[in-house]
Amino acid sequence: MYHPQSAEYADYRVTQQPVTDSSLLTLLSPYSASLNASMNEVIATVAVNLEKKQPEGTLGNLMADVMLNAARKKFSQPVDIGLMNYGGIRLNQIPPGPLTCGKIFELSPFDNTIVLLTMKGSVLKQFLDHVASRGGWPVAGMQMQISEKKASNITIGGRPLDENAQYTVALPDYTANGGDDSFMLKGLPRQDRGFLYRDALQEYFAQLQKEGKSITSSVEGRVTSN
Repeated sequence: MYHPQSAEYADYRVTQQPVTDSSLLTLLSPYSASLNASMNEVIATVAVNLEKKQPEGTLGNLMADVMLNAARKKFSQPVDIGLMNYGGIRLNQIPPGPLTCGKIFELSPFDNTIVLLTMKGSVLKQFLDHVASRGGWPVAGMQMQISEKKASNITIGGRPLDENAQYTVALPDYTANGGDDSFMLKGLPRQDRGFLYRDALQEYFAQLQKEGKSITSSVEGRVTSN
């Protein structure tokens, strides 16, 4: 389930309603200043224009890569696929330049956790057909084509999908719980350690900055449409 944040930001200044009680303003002032400073902290640099597009875009690819990378690290086990629901990406574009903590909250404002689901290839095919019917969602670790709103030519780790095999998929808890009509995922074996996807984004970008690298992404033919 999405959990909206209670604070809203505009260029990451806290939007406040008029308060007539000066003592309350005095009390809140340090918290507001601290929050603004935190939200305006630059944690990385974006090298290319990142765009949200279907069936595939640079912003979605980046976010799916972070999902897969974080899942493998946090759960310390093999993970086949990282996937982001398209509606969970809340910005259409991030231009090149400094990336602030506040911008990450705009991109991923919900407190969604990273969940691992284990499923048979036949269930995965059903889910990917659903993804295809929605125009394609960002994926990592796999490729597929969309034909007549169905998923085809699916490869996972470079190998064709085996409907009898077991696969481990990392995705937001919202989707794992059946969000966006992903009803076929409800009740599947899962792991959830309470690690927020937004925190995974922050950690990934901060690590790039530490290594002196910029954020980049490209369209690679992960999801194509005939």
